Amino acid sequence: MTPPENAQFYHHKKQFILENGGILLELTIAYNTYGTLAEDGSNVIWVCHALTANSHCVDWWHGLIGTDTLFNPEKYFIVCANIIGSCYGTTSPCSIKDSILIPSHTSFPLITIRDIVKAHILLRKHLAIRSIYCLIGGSLGGQQVLEWAIMESDIIRNIIPIATNAQHSPWGIAWNTAQRMALESDPDFHSAKCGKCKNGLKVARAIAMLSYRHYNTFEVTQKDFDNKIEHFNADSYQRYQGDKLVQRFDAHCYYSLTKSMDSHNVGRNRISCESALGGITARACVIGIDSDLLFPIREQEFIAKYIPSSRFHIISSVYGHDGFLIEYSQLTTIISQFLSENY
Repeated sequence: MTPPENAQFYHHKKQFILENGGILLELTIAYNTYGTLAEDGSNVIWVCHALTANSHCVDWWHGLIGTDTLFNPEKYFIVCANIIGSCYGTTSPCSIKDSILIPSHTSFPLITIRDIVKAHILLRKHLAIRSIYCLIGGSLGGQQVLEWAIMESDIIRNIIPIATNAQHSPWGIAWNTAQRMALESDPDFHSAKCGKCKNGLKVARAIAMLSYRHYNTFEVTQKDFDNKIEHFNADSYQRYQGDKLVQRFDAHCYYSLTKSMDSHNVGRNRISCESALGGITARACVIGIDSDLLFPIREQEFIAKYIPSSRFHIISSVYGHDGFLIEYSQLTTIISQFLSENY
């Protein structure tokens, strides 16, 4: 898997100590920037991506980021960094560099959301960014947003966590475990080569799609209106989604990142989630999706309840959890209003 178009690279040549005590002997971060940093540094939009995305956020969030959108590079300096464990240029299970000992594949160490944010902070400092006007992300990206707002409360002015939670739920962990079981059942899972375990990844993605979408999504988009007795639209759709992912993502990275998501808990070693959220000083616009089965609305309600300066909004979507990648019009309206408010 290759880094996205116009990606840049930050090479941290020192040891990177992980939350669980593990060590990466060095760290590479792939990232993309758009626009120009203002002289006073006041125009930074930092985008945190979700599970299988990359740092080219104008591609996968094109309805929010880019010319003639809410986050226009002509106005803002936009940064998106590929997370540790991903296969788009940042240190991951696919990283094997000569004799440098970076654990690979199934021996790759556990990377927590806190580790991912710690790496973001290194990049922020490398880019000489002293203040982030708006930190935004959905799903696993939203988990990063919350963690970062706690770790650097004096740096971030506004946060927009979308379709996410303060601690990953037993329900979410169970979905991720089912996907990892699919990967583990593939004979190629223990292969020494990156890019193997394709059949396992196809099954994992098909499982994931059931949590990303909703019953009504399939009723609207995959229902059959003829008299067929096999080869149904929903069948071909699930297989198509699996085939599409294996063309652009690595199974071992997928395995690693689902474990990263499971590790998410802003309250770990901070008394409680309530206490940790209460320490966030940034203004928050917390957004949930009414049809989200994976991150139900009550999880965003909890976040908004305990962040001192917060607003809570619900968007309506037939697309379930994936609505945060699709419902651009609703998101633009909510976020525009939020950023224009003073409270």
